[in-house]
Amino acid sequence: MAYPIEVKYFNSFLLKKVVDNDNEPTWPSLITATALNNTRWPVFSGTAVDSVPNDWVIEESRLRGGYNNVEVGYGVKAYAVEPNPDGSLLLNGLIYSGIFNSRTGINQTNVFSVGEEITKSADPANGSIQKLYAEDTNLIIFQENKVSRALIDKDAIYSAEGGGAVTNVNTTIGTIQPYQGEYGISKNPESFAVYGYQKYFTDKNRNAVMRLSMNGLEEISRYGMTDYFRDNLTNLETGKAIGAYDVYSKQYILSLQGNGLSTVMATLTFDESVKGWVSFMDYLPSFMFSLKNKFYSTTEDAVYEHFSNAVDRNSFYGTTYVSKVTFVHNPKPSMSKVFKTINYEGSSGWTVTSQLTSEGDIGNNILSYLQGTYDSSIPPKTGINATGPGFIAPIKYAGFAKKEGKYHGKIVNGSGVKSGEVIFGSDMTGIKGYYSTVTIATDLVTNVGDIKELFAVSTNYVESAY
Repeated sequence: MAYPIEVKYFNSFLLKKVVDNDNEPTWPSLITATALNNTRWPVFSGTAVDSVPNDWVIEESRLRGGYNNVEVGYGVKAYAVEPNPDGSLLLNGLIYSGIFNSRTGINQTNVFSVGEEITKSADPANGSIQKLYAEDTNLIIFQENKVSRALIDKDAIYSAEGGGAVTNVNTTIGTIQPYQGEYGISKNPESFAVYGYQKYFTDKNRNAVMRLSMNGLEEISRYGMTDYFRDNLTNLETGKAIGAYDVYSKQYILSLQGNGLSTVMATLTFDESVKGWVSFMDYLPSFMFSLKNKFYSTTEDAVYEHFSNAVDRNSFYGTTYVSKVTFVHNPKPSMSKVFKTINYEGSSGWTVTSQLTSEGDIGNNILSYLQGTYDSSIPPKTGINATGPGFIAPIKYAGFAKKEGKYHGKIVNGSGVKSGEVIFGSDMTGIKGYYSTVTIATDLVTNVGDIKELFAVSTNYVESAY
């Protein structure tokens, strides 16, 4: 008859301490070694285990951990100690893990097998890798000074004549093929935005804003903004260039935000339909993104939906701004002129905030149509009852006048007195110059937040001689 026999045993463990000199390790005062069935298992007394110094290590002293197996001698160490455990960064390298399949439950994203070729390196001469983007069966690699693509699950085979062919091979990341053009993303991966097959980003090192499409790389900052980005991207220093694609208005939004000694603060929009930079925005977001057919931006404490309020236009983050448009009137460029009026077609609520000619003449501001008139003489300069009760002071029109659906405003010279001038500038109508730069803006009085349209701006002038 068989009888069950209960067998109790404990393995042997070693408690070791790593030292940097020849001195023998000593037990700290908070640890006592207690014999337990011929083992040397440490018993921690008087303190929590977490407070044990981290230079003590525990090892199993028997081979394979079996009962009555051969005990490991003290001369062989099953661990390696690095006095200075410093990590190294391969800034131009890629490494990939095992596969993930949600249908079959396979998750090997934490598996990095050293027995397989799981690394790929880009050219270190092009700087560090800043951004990766997977498109179809290609992996686009954005380095500081180069943009390349790597084939996924396939590779390229090149012949001696220079021709190439793509073939399926057992590799995850294939040959890295650079795009033509010496452009990269510098150190601003936050400027990246994508819509369809068009990718947008900035290259601060080359003062350029780039677009990557099926046709390759193209510098879109050259569309009328070369000087602007040359100056402002250079001064961005360690600031940010936040980019996003607005699916609502179909525009690339770029917000330049400097810090430190840089004062660059601007948000711009690029429109593919006109191939140009169409607007400057007043808001400075922390992050921007599109979701379905809506566009959002965030600040440090809130998320805002754009284009959502039809009666509160030009309002961002709770602040109402004005819209400005600057024109250059330059008819007959080689002839000196006197600009007499500013005229525009559109809705009411527009005001002239700045007028300047090539000769330095300045025009007074022209108020919007509904802002009307103002009292220009207090007290009146003439009249028998100039200071008497009931006298109505002279009224001078200071804004646009509406005639036949169009708005007209007289330019009053606001320049100072010039040498040899017979009639003082403030009493003259019109400003003299070869060309005139005019800024017209919405006011904060007329239908604030409503639609304000502007179709055309013109000027009346007469020829002048010096």
